[in-house]
Amino acid sequence: MPSAPFKIVVVEDHAGVRKTVERILKAGGFAVVPFGSAEAALEADAAASADCLVLDISLPGMSGLDLYRRLALSNKVMPTVFMTAGDDPAVHEEAEKLAGDGSYLPKPFVGTDLLDAVNRALGRH
Repeated sequence: MPSAPFKIVVVEDHAGVRKTVERILKAGGFAVVPFGSAEAALEADAAASADCLVLDISLPGMSGLDLYRRLALSNKVMPTVFMTAGDDPAVHEEAEKLAGDGSYLPKPFVGTDLLDAVNRALGRH
């Protein structure tokens, strides 16, 4: 019997990027639950059933880093990939400090980079 696909929660405020990330992950065999804001993901308690988070760092309202910290306070830490269009070394360092080496994915990226990052986060590489 085939196992259920890993469930990936994507939080990205830009609709076009969110759709692209969703398509890439679905093509990679993942189940995807997309959100346009950190607040919407929290309200839906999306982390409760997720296997991995893909979070944009620069979100209006609560940032992806702040969402991760908030989940950590609730003991809901899980594999996470942070995406960002910014190239701030301090943010890069903070993301990897929170979620581990390889958890920082600069935009723009190719689909295989995203799939590799998610698979690494899930311990599949």
